[in-house]
Amino acid sequence: MTVKKVPTAKKVSTAKKEPTAKKVSTAKKEPTTKKESVRLHAACTIARVMKGESLATALPAVEPLFDGRDLSLLRQLCYTTLRNWFSLNAILDQLLTKPLKYRDNDVRALMLIGLCQLNHTRIAPHAAISESVSAAKVLKKSWANGLVNAVLRGAQRDDIKLKQNIKDDAIRAELPDWLYGKLAKRWPEQLSDIIAGTNSQAPMTLRVNVAKVSHSDYLKQLKAAEIHASPCLFSAHGIQLAEAVGVDRLPGFAEGLVSVQDEAAQLSAQLLECQPGDRVLDACAAPGGKTCHLLESTENLDMTALDLEASRLVRVKENLERLQLNAKIVQGDASNPDEWWDGKPYDRILLDAPCSATGVVRRHPDIKILRRVEDIAQLCELQGRILDAMWKLLKPGGTMVYATCSILPEENSRQIEAFLARTADAMHDTPEMECGLLNSRAGGFGLQLLPRAEGHDGFFYARLRKQPSIA
Repeated sequence: MTVKKVPTAKKVSTAKKEPTAKKVSTAKKEPTTKKESVRLHAACTIARVMKGESLATALPAVEPLFDGRDLSLLRQLCYTTLRNWFSLNAILDQLLTKPLKYRDNDVRALMLIGLCQLNHTRIAPHAAISESVSAAKVLKKSWANGLVNAVLRGAQRDDIKLKQNIKDDAIRAELPDWLYGKLAKRWPEQLSDIIAGTNSQAPMTLRVNVAKVSHSDYLKQLKAAEIHASPCLFSAHGIQLAEAVGVDRLPGFAEGLVSVQDEAAQLSAQLLECQPGDRVLDACAAPGGKTCHLLESTENLDMTALDLEASRLVRVKENLERLQLNAKIVQGDASNPDEWWDGKPYDRILLDAPCSATGVVRRHPDIKILRRVEDIAQLCELQGRILDAMWKLLKPGGTMVYATCSILPEENSRQIEAFLARTADAMHDTPEMECGLLNSRAGGFGLQLLPRAEGHDGFFYARLRKQPSIA
């Protein structure tokens, strides 16, 4: 799942105004080698994230400059640096004699990229250092190449000592202090597993379109294509690949036989229990994976896909077209349905609410930098408003599934507890499922899935039934 409509947009918008694009443009004109250019653009991308821009917008801006192995290296350097953000910065701070100025974030980012290569890749140390120093020369800061060289050589020389000096538990967990504290308090027994899952590389998981091909038959097609795969543990429609591949290698992808979707997200269709002919609303629907899964799983649904942002609805439309599915696409605010609702109640509503995305940090490691503790209260208030607004659109006897990709109880179990306390006709009806029980129930309300290394993302579900009116 992508990170949704969190109230940090102002930071992103401000970041886009920073004069970082000129540095990238200047770098392209220099007579750099391809390897130097990859490192330079990776550093400029990280610098943009440091200034508040999401990786989802910063990285695509430079990806078209590369292909093949260079593109893979660019992505690897950006994602791996952000995954190991706190320990890399702790090492760098030990090596610097004085802090760098804000305007020199590009140099700091380049040194972090260099440290990432030394500590978390198979790139030869001499190549990591020399290419990073060469990239520093392009920044046109006469002092930068000497500093980069000294820092990286110092890191290579004192590697063990520098790592041993890191004592802080949050830094060792590669998490911001506020998030580590919340997780340690709520999930003390599962903390080590959460850290392992959060800092791992997420596996590539597929959702079979069972309206077109059976799960078992598609596994056979993957085997014939020499793509190693196995059934997911909890989703009947899910397949997990041993190694990620381009979608162009997936049999029948263009024809709509399969989609890429995490196993945890696939459980929403099972929980919503749609019936043929149901009028269904997927609120906060973009990019449309759950909308499509619902349509694949149940025939003749009257489906509406709602999202706040028109740009995100483009992805919903593209997914529907590839899978040859039909849904009404509506741009609108889920917290204010009077602006777009036609007045006809829904049998089923899936509310995949805007959240902290703390359950999918491994897919969006920039969350470690961009998310702030003060964001959580704002998100909780927004979630409560959307819950109340969506409930009014649900038929008596209807079902709503509330979902987030968060692992924080205030967005999940406590949110549902508060909703039930203020909503007389709401009944909690979340079934027990093995995937959640393995990671503990969430305070009695809903089902909490925690991120699993080599498994599903962190996710929360609560199923709510609207009791019929009593005359």
